Amino acid sequence: MDAIEKAIRNALEKGNAEDRAFRERVYRAAFSALDRALKANPDVTVELAIKRRKAIQAKITEIESEFLPAVSDVGPQGDAPAVELGADSAPAVEAGQQPSAPAVVDGPVQSASDAPRSASDAPRSRVLPVVPDIMPDAALPDAPSIDMSAPASAGAAAEVAPDRDERRIRGRRLPLTAIFLTVTLLAAVGIGLFFAVQTGVFKTQAQLDTAPPQAPPTVNDDDFTPPGGPAKPGAADQAHDWINVFSPTDASHVSAPSDAKAEVMKDDTGSFLRIRSGASGSAISFDVGQGVLEKLAGKHAVFDIIARSEEGKETQVSVDCNFGELGDCGRKRYAVGQQQNEYLFDVKFPDKRPGSAGTIAINSDFDKQGKAADIYEIRVSVEP
Repeated sequence: MDAIEKAIRNALEKGNAEDRAFRERVYRAAFSALDRALKANPDVTVELAIKRRKAIQAKITEIESEFLPAVSDVGPQGDAPAVELGADSAPAVEAGQQPSAPAVVDGPVQSASDAPRSASDAPRSRVLPVVPDIMPDAALPDAPSIDMSAPASAGAAAEVAPDRDERRIRGRRLPLTAIFLTVTLLAAVGIGLFFAVQTGVFKTQAQLDTAPPQAPPTVNDDDFTPPGGPAKPGAADQAHDWINVFSPTDASHVSAPSDAKAEVMKDDTGSFLRIRSGASGSAISFDVGQGVLEKLAGKHAVFDIIARSEEGKETQVSVDCNFGELGDCGRKRYAVGQQQNEYLFDVKFPDKRPGSAGTIAINSDFDKQGKAADIYEIRVSVEP
């Protein structure tokens, strides 16, 4: 037995259920209690309210049918008077039919004894009551109170609760989904643009050309690593007539600042000058004589530094030049490994007379971690 039927039957047990007027008061009280419960719950939808009212109408029809005696069948035009509800009226429902919108009658219901009979005995059937569609909220005298706001069973509570409208739920979640998709799309576009910039997709051909500029030694002091990497010792000897700039046998033309070191050493590879820049990043200077610069004036010269890193410690060295009135060489940077190699750079000198000697400054550790570099020789040649 569901909560609606149980509430109505409990109310009927408190009075004379055989009294039709008493039953009508109970039915009206049930509708009034339902309306109060629906109005007290703002979340109840119109569809649910209609459903609840139809459920009460169906139960009242079922209960009321237990109190009606059997009557003869009603013809198409009606052999018995119609049951009326004041100004409202509703057709009677024959046995076996489901009422679509039942309503409680407001006047007495005619029984089989009140209807005219045919001369012979006709088949008899039960006539279900007609109940009102909407009940007044006014209090009814002698009607037991019926509480529809708090049904006794969990099933009734589930019926009173507003139905879950999945379309409204999806509608509330749609903005969150749209925001998530938009953020994901923007993140993907941002990552794609980042990698495109990193890989040089938007760079011009000139920007992608990282070769050293073929310009006079008045270029800006930019860091770069000359292309081609280090050459093996002796690889360039056949094509060049070298002029010696520095040799470990004569270290008198080497200058080291106070926090840097320069020391002549020797092993199975030969003599070399081990230089170690200080914590300030100061460089060790190698003199380039004025006579050497006079031979290079107006020429395209290639400098060759033969070096290696300290054993077990690869390093990055930087090279700067100061050739006085002949300009400089820009800043070069090389990754120097443990094997002895040649590190080349070229300079196109202006055609003028140098007024003094120049210098080549080498920083043994561009990262300022105190690593050393071994310098075997510095030499220069003029391009034919």
